[in-house]
Amino acid sequence: MRNRQIILKAYPVGMPKASDFELVERDVPKPGPGQVLVRTIYMSLDPYMRGRMNNNRRSYAEPIKLGEVCQGGTVGQVVASNDPDFKEGDFVADFGGWQEYSISAKGFLRKLDPDLAPISTAQGVLGMPGHTAYAGVIGLSKLKAGETLFVSAASGAVGGVVGQIARIKGARAVGVAGTDEKCAFVRKELRFDACFNHKGDLAAGFKEHCPKGVDVNFENVGGEVFWNAFSRMNLHGRIIICGFISAYNDTDLPPGPDRSGMILGGALVNRLTIHGLLVSDWMHLWADFQRDVSGWIRSGELRYREDIVKGLENAVPAFQGLLQGKNFGKLLVQLSDDPTR
Repeated sequence: MRNRQIILKAYPVGMPKASDFELVERDVPKPGPGQVLVRTIYMSLDPYMRGRMNNNRRSYAEPIKLGEVCQGGTVGQVVASNDPDFKEGDFVADFGGWQEYSISAKGFLRKLDPDLAPISTAQGVLGMPGHTAYAGVIGLSKLKAGETLFVSAASGAVGGVVGQIARIKGARAVGVAGTDEKCAFVRKELRFDACFNHKGDLAAGFKEHCPKGVDVNFENVGGEVFWNAFSRMNLHGRIIICGFISAYNDTDLPPGPDRSGMILGGALVNRLTIHGLLVSDWMHLWADFQRDVSGWIRSGELRYREDIVKGLENAVPAFQGLLQGKNFGKLLVQLSDDPTR
């Protein structure tokens, strides 16, 4: 058998180009002692992957080396096993990367029960994105009932869960998204209190939908969305920095005046707390997250949407679209048949 893979051919400058990647074919590897061979069914695409493709910036993780398979979470099925805890046919969540087959060892694999939830959710609402949302709201934000939480990219895999948890906890959830269709979905399906288009008049949108200000800003986007949210922060507000996707492809500092003084001054006057959020710091909440979010899904309190693209050959354009906000919900690439559907 042959294994198709997407490797990093060049470190992107600005928006990743098709020429920065290469689709290659290699032999399917054989599992060694204690290892498992997994056939990928779903491959996750997430904004953080862009940071792994930089070799000239300090980050919390080492960059991908040129010639290596691009990294990412996966859902698959065991096709061969030298580990007694995993048998052929088991469904697993893994970090197999952008390829059709991968070798994994114990500690990286998580067994899935397709009777409890669709296996695709293991890389979405019941995986890293959902866990990130849960950790930020439950573990970090100190959100109280009656407060206002604002989240950018509200129709995305993280943002959509953030706002719904806020509502479940009795807070007011306000978001922005990039199209009127996405905003309608966030309001009607995800049941946010408000969602407005960030391509419109941001200042007017915040004034209308956050009349009493913002207590928690869960930041996924950055740019003018961040600055407008910052100007509405209440006394003792909390800003959670999950991502700054608007700047991921920047090659230089943004033009215009230095606004660092605005951040420092605003933080001082309003006694703000600004936190960086890495989900890996919150693994101690994993069991609580799985229990609570799966329960909210079963009760109908929490909903999710998936955006599934088929074929490894379509992974790069899908990733480019993700960085431009073209996805609608949790973005996955399906590489093979899902026997559970």
